[in-house]
Amino acid sequence: MIDVTIENFEAEVVAASMQVPVLVDFWAPWCGPCKTLGPLLEKLEVAYEGRFKLVKIDSDQEQQLAGMFGIRSIPTCILMIGGRPVDGFMGAQPEGKLREFLDKHLPSEGELVAEAEADEAHQLLESGDTQAALQKLADALAADPANDDARFDYVRLLIATGGYEEAAALLVEPLKRIPQATRFEALSQWLQCMLFVQNDERGNWELARFDAAIAQNKRDFDTRFAKSQALAAEGQWTACMDELLEIIMRDKEWSGQAARKLYVGILELLTPPKPKKTDAVPGKTAGGIELTGKNGAQEDETTQMLNSYRRKLSMALN
Repeated sequence: MIDVTIENFEAEVVAASMQVPVLVDFWAPWCGPCKTLGPLLEKLEVAYEGRFKLVKIDSDQEQQLAGMFGIRSIPTCILMIGGRPVDGFMGAQPEGKLREFLDKHLPSEGELVAEAEADEAHQLLESGDTQAALQKLADALAADPANDDARFDYVRLLIATGGYEEAAALLVEPLKRIPQATRFEALSQWLQCMLFVQNDERGNWELARFDAAIAQNKRDFDTRFAKSQALAAEGQWTACMDELLEIIMRDKEWSGQAARKLYVGILELLTPPKPKKTDAVPGKTAGGIELTGKNGAQEDETTQMLNSYRRKLSMALN
């Protein structure tokens, strides 16, 4: 437990909440219910073994902080995750209710293990140790089978390294969900491209051979799609989408909208991952206080490219 003032608020609450959830207890020395709640919170901080951090703010002494959070009565507790408040409660609560509140928001032990394993996997990938990264991601998924981030990263790396059979098996469950998760459908589309190159004799064609066949018949969508799959398997994403657009513009419904589905899958694969729930909202701190003058950084080249191809698809479909 840490006492927080306006001087250390940014470090002990905002910055700290980027790494671990922070429970802020607004109290005052004269408050009877506060004296009941405080010891329970301290007990739970120890019992939860680092899964959250407890800080206390004397609302009488730190009226600026109390005003920032709109505190109207005490005790009031605010849970901070990723630099912003996500939930809270007022009044003294029994231990069971406190545990229920915390368990709703805090990661389980399995989730913490999975997150640590996944972080190690990303570090190993950056250092070039692909096999060790694969093992770490496998361990992460084993620790928390419901962790879709770990599943996605593991399947993606399996596909990239030729582990097609295991990748396909790990995609079975998420592809059965309703609604279907777009990113897992994207992995499935990419996997089909890799299997096409492996199993279809056209997977070994030179691009010139595809182009010669297409020149004879611009509506030879089967050959165009085969070329698109070969391009995707080689990571030539924009060239692949350009070829898929030729199909979509001529026949949107061809083969059950296969061209559109692969196109959308590529856009999903190339889209940077969304910030984790513990990431801060850009330009804001607790209570929504603006930290920057203007919102929105300049688009990077990848974002510009993706937006361009989204517009192309929209125009082709309309």
